[in-house]
Amino acid sequence: MYERILLAYDGSREGLVALREGALLAKRCRAQVFLLSVIPEAGGVALAQGANPDGLGPQIESYKALLARGVEVLGRLGLEPTAKLVKGEPVIQIGRFAEAIDADLVVLGHRRQSLLQRWWSGSTGAYVSDHVHCSILIGRKAISDEVFEAELVNGATLA
Repeated sequence: MYERILLAYDGSREGLVALREGALLAKRCRAQVFLLSVIPEAGGVALAQGANPDGLGPQIESYKALLARGVEVLGRLGLEPTAKLVKGEPVIQIGRFAEAIDADLVVLGHRRQSLLQRWWSGSTGAYVSDHVHCSILIGRKAISDEVFEAELVNGATLA
């Protein structure tokens, strides 16, 4: 059903939920997996980077480590993801990468926002759904460590 799955991973609890759900789905579909992490480029970050180009060094290293952890989790399931780290507005970068790899499915996490936060920052899901030409899964099924580990060990079915 799905042949090319993009997992957008930001290291948050919600991101881990989506990563696990997307990884198990990819394994079952025998899909090619792409893992994308985006270093958000907020106005203040871009300004600081202009004043000090090395100012993002620690942030970049943190995101590289985050991406490596995601690759490790996927590898433990027997998946061989293509991982990419980019800077920019996350929703725009997710849309661009999904198009570039011709994704069948994009898997995102979901973080609740207040009305003010949603108004201020926009809706990731709405933007992505308007700018990608494939299915979108908002990963919300919390998979316990025990169930996930069972899947790693013997391919047990998801409860």
